[in-house]
Amino acid sequence: MDSIDLASLLCSRLCHDLMSPVGALSNGIELMADEDDPEMREHCMQLLADSARTTANKLKFFRLAFGAAGGFGAEVDTSEAESVVRGLFGADKKIELSWAVSDGKLPKGVVKLLLNLALIAGDALVRGGRLDIGAESGGEEIELVIRAEGPRVIVDPVLRETLVEGPGDREVEARAAGAVLAHALAAEGGGSIRLSDIADEVLMIGATVRRQG
Repeated sequence: MDSIDLASLLCSRLCHDLMSPVGALSNGIELMADEDDPEMREHCMQLLADSARTTANKLKFFRLAFGAAGGFGAEVDTSEAESVVRGLFGADKKIELSWAVSDGKLPKGVVKLLLNLALIAGDALVRGGRLDIGAESGGEEIELVIRAEGPRVIVDPVLRETLVEGPGDREVEARAAGAVLAHALAAEGGGSIRLSDIADEVLMIGATVRRQG
């Protein structure tokens, strides 16, 4: 898969995820225009506020996970990464989040890899649950671990294969954009991604990359 195909997949994923909150904004504005009841207008304002917050949180996350956020430096402040993860998963209270990243800064590619793995694990918690995100440096290697636990954990087989093996010649849909990017980032860092079999409602994703430079 070339860079143009990957960019197209990432754009499609971004548009797909923003469609719902932006659509809710549009609906809320239409309701406000036709509504005179103060209680209903207050309800519309709440809808608008919630949708605007969701849209902003998604944009902040995707900017760092998919885009060029973090400036032109080689490393990114991990507190920024934690902030966008909590904004994406913590707002609706369906997922309990634990962040265990000891380094104050990590290479930009590692942060993007961590965020994309977190996105995949979070999406697998279709009925909510707990998401543990960790990273630890040891010499020249950086170890990433994501643990997702919930009443129903689902990872599409194609997504799993794409994460571990890369897209290859298979047709990849927009929902797998993060998996394609994660595999590329791990390979670029001289590492690999591993997934556990889903058992007892738990999914483990691990990755090891070499610290460049």
